[in-house]
Amino acid sequence: MARYNPHMPNEFAKSVLAWYADHQRALPWRGVRDPYRVWVSEVMLQQTQVETVKPYYRRWLKRFPTLRALAAASQPEVLALWEGLGYYARARNFHRAAQKIVADHGGRIPRTVEGLLELPGVGRYTAAAIASIAFGADAAVLDGNVKRVLARAFNYMGEVKSPRGEKDLWRLAESLVPAGRAGDYNQALMDLGATICAPRAPQCRLCPLHDLCLARQLGVQMERPVVRKRAPLPHHTLAAGVIRKPGRLLIVQRPPDQLLGGLWAFPFGQPAKAESLARCLRNAARRELGLQIKVGSPLTTLTHTYSHFQVTVPVFDCLWQAGKAVARGRQVRVKWVRVAELPDYPMGKTDRRIAQGLMAEARLPARREAPR
Repeated sequence: MARYNPHMPNEFAKSVLAWYADHQRALPWRGVRDPYRVWVSEVMLQQTQVETVKPYYRRWLKRFPTLRALAAASQPEVLALWEGLGYYARARNFHRAAQKIVADHGGRIPRTVEGLLELPGVGRYTAAAIASIAFGADAAVLDGNVKRVLARAFNYMGEVKSPRGEKDLWRLAESLVPAGRAGDYNQALMDLGATICAPRAPQCRLCPLHDLCLARQLGVQMERPVVRKRAPLPHHTLAAGVIRKPGRLLIVQRPPDQLLGGLWAFPFGQPAKAESLARCLRNAARRELGLQIKVGSPLTTLTHTYSHFQVTVPVFDCLWQAGKAVARGRQVRVKWVRVAELPDYPMGKTDRRIAQGLMAEARLPARREAPR
């Protein structure tokens, strides 16, 4: 039977920091104390793999080297540079927060967790990460990697994503933070969870917590953390139309407060029960755009998985017949554009794939090296 070591909290932090000194990952944002750059990395790393983030991080800082540069940019510029990272509310909120800091704080990023939490899109984890890494605050972080390390090391048997689990693990995380070393310690925990204490194949023999980990001592490390099984994701079918008239095709901009807000898309509709996809597109074009269209042959069928649902999107070639395109309902703006102009408009992954197919059809480069 594994026994809890009363000296474990101190030994835990010392072991993690000693390991980090020799094994920390070489990352573009590692060792940075500029709060803006720390913030950029933390926002991008939410729900996104490190290798995916690296080129985005470099491009972002080249285009928006300071918080004031970000605040002065337009939302389309911000979304264009973010395109492909997904979870676009992160970019919109980051942009709004930068503008708020310039307007209300003279361009100075708040130094405390409490001050950071007042900014749009900044939650408890992000505030603690910025405050500890950039400003040396003794603040704990708790993300998926840290939850896994703590749940295994202390053999936490509660469901980690439940309200009780969140509360317990935040309390545990806060009790372990070494005074004056929170920045390195937090990054060490995240590295440990990402590289050694992995979800499916933990490398226990290489772990600095090998002798302390209660779950390993009990042989239950693969059973920690306890996570409730996810219900199957709901599935939706949407019909998208490439509506053409001579030399142009139609794109629409999504409302800022909805999924993929601010991004551009091809007109689409969700069929009602027993409604054909062609009728759905005709009705959506008339109701939301004031257009009469002819729905032609299918171009492709795309699938995509979001965090809470999946979609299948049959795409149809459509021909404008009558009407002047006017934004109604869920669209903010509508625009007739040339195929060659499609890379200038930030889009979600599904719509970008449609655009790339059209670019290939026209024998044009799929996109520019970096969006404007």
